[in-house]
Amino acid sequence: MVEGGNERKRALLSVTDKSGIVAFARQLSELGWEIVSTGGTFKMLHENGVDALEISDLTGFPEMLDGRVKTLHPNVHGGILHVRSNPEHQQAVRRHGIAPIDMVVVNLYAFEKTAAKPDVHFEELIENIDIGGPAMVRSAAKNFQDVAIVTSAEDYPDIAEELMRSGELSQATKWRLAQKAFTKTAAYDAAIASTLARIPLPHAEMEKSNATEFPDRLALEFRKSSDLRYGENPHQKAALYVDGGGEGIANARQLHGKELSYNNLVDLQAAWDLASEFKQAACAIIKHTNPCGAATGASLRTAYLRALEADPVSAFGGVVGVNREVDEQAAEEMAKLFVEAIAAPAFSERALERLRQKKNVRLLQVKACAQPGMQWKQLSGGLLAQDPDASVEDAATWKVVTKRAPNAEELAALQFAWTVCKHVKSNAIVYARPTEAGCAQTVGVGAGQMSRVDSCRIGAMKAVLPLHGSVAASDAFFPFPDGVEAIAQAGATAIVQPGGSVRDSEVIEAAERLGMAMLITGVRHFRH
Repeated sequence: MVEGGNERKRALLSVTDKSGIVAFARQLSELGWEIVSTGGTFKMLHENGVDALEISDLTGFPEMLDGRVKTLHPNVHGGILHVRSNPEHQQAVRRHGIAPIDMVVVNLYAFEKTAAKPDVHFEELIENIDIGGPAMVRSAAKNFQDVAIVTSAEDYPDIAEELMRSGELSQATKWRLAQKAFTKTAAYDAAIASTLARIPLPHAEMEKSNATEFPDRLALEFRKSSDLRYGENPHQKAALYVDGGGEGIANARQLHGKELSYNNLVDLQAAWDLASEFKQAACAIIKHTNPCGAATGASLRTAYLRALEADPVSAFGGVVGVNREVDEQAAEEMAKLFVEAIAAPAFSERALERLRQKKNVRLLQVKACAQPGMQWKQLSGGLLAQDPDASVEDAATWKVVTKRAPNAEELAALQFAWTVCKHVKSNAIVYARPTEAGCAQTVGVGAGQMSRVDSCRIGAMKAVLPLHGSVAASDAFFPFPDGVEAIAQAGATAIVQPGGSVRDSEVIEAAERLGMAMLITGVRHFRH
C-alpha cells in the first residue's frame, strides 16, 4: 500500500449476496483500484482470478470466532471514517499506519430470509444477525463525502460506468448511495427487532417470558416496487410496496398484460385467498373484493365454468384466482370472457399462448406464502394489527342442532359454502349446491349488507342457478328467525352458522318448523 497523494483507491468488498460481485470487482481492478475482501467474498474473487487482499492483510489480525470478528478493527473503521480534509484526522491515520478505504461494498446477512423459514431454529436466527456489516455501512454512509457505500448489486453497473466516464463518483452519487445505505440498515434493524419481539425467551427461560407476538413497538419495512397509475379512483395517487420475500400477490411475476391497477391488486388478493383455501381444483371470480362465483371441480376447467355459471353477468370485467396451473383447456374457456386479470401458481405454455392473444388481460404467476403474515389496517393516528383468519374448522366438530341432520351431499355443500362465506364482506350469506362428489359451486352471494336478512334476500335475488335444494352459510349468527325464514323461502334445505345469539333457540325452532337441517360451528368469520 503506497502512502501519499498517488495512493491507489481502495475498495473493501464483503457481501452475503454475491450476485455480480466478481464482474464489479474486476472492473474496479481494471480501473486501478486495490481490492480488499473478506471470507467467502475473497475466496470467490480468488477463484475467479481477481487480485485481492484478505482483510487480515489490512488489520494484521486473523478472522476469528467463526467469522463473527473480522472487520471490527480500527484499521477498517479508521480507514473508512477519517475525514480527508481534516488535518488532525490525516495525522492520526498516518501515525497509526491506517490505510484509507474509499469504497465499501457490503450487503448483510440474510436475516429476513432466515426468519421467513418455517420452524427456523432460534440459534440459526441469532447467527444471521449481522454485526460488522451494518457497522461498516454506517461508517461509510456517515463519511459519504469521502467514501462511497454500495449496498445493492443493482448499483454496480451505474457505479462502474460513472468511474469509467469520470474517474470518480460525484458527491450527488455518494449522497444517494448513503441515503440508500441508511434506509437499508434501518430496515435491517427493524426486521430484527420486530422478529425477536415475537419470540419468547429460548430454552429454560421460556416459561418465565411475557413475550407476545404483538411487539410493543412496530417497525415495518417495504420497498417500492412501482408507482401505480392511480389509486381506487383517478384522483388518488398510489404505489405498490413489496416485502422482498418473493411470495404472494405483491411479489407475483406478471407474465402478460397491461399495467396492474390498485383495484386489480386488491381484487387479485381476494381471488387468490379464496381459491387457495381448497384442496380440490378451485376457481374464484371476484368483483369488488367479493366472489360473484366460486367453485371446485375435478379439473380446473370444470371449476372455472361452474364459478362463471353462478353469475356470468357480474363476472364480466372481474378477476380470476385459481389454485392449479392453468392448462390449455381452462385457458380456452377463460379466453372467452373479458376478465381484468388471472392469478395462478403457474400457466402451461399452451395456456399462455392462448391467453396472450388477449392483449390486455394481466396474467400473474403467484408463489404461495409459506405462512400467512400479520394483517394491518390503517386508522387515523395508528394501525390495527391482527392474526390472519386462517382457522380451518373440521365439519366433524360442528354441532347439529335440529332433529334432521344434513345428508352427505348437503354436508359437502355446507363445508364449501362456509369456506366461501369467510371471504365475503359482512354481513355475508352464501348459497351453494353440491356438484360431483366432494365438489360444489356458489349459487348466490349476499354481501356487505347492514341487515343480515337483507343479505339473505339479496343472495337469493342474485341467484342465476336454481336455489331449490341448495344450502346456505352465514358468517355470523342470526339475530332473528327472519333470516332463516328468508333462506327457506328461497329453497335452501340446510344452514351452517356460528350460533351465539340470545335468540338461538328461536332461530333453531324456525329451522325445525321449516324442515331444515342446521349446524352450529362456534366460530365467526366477520370480514370488514
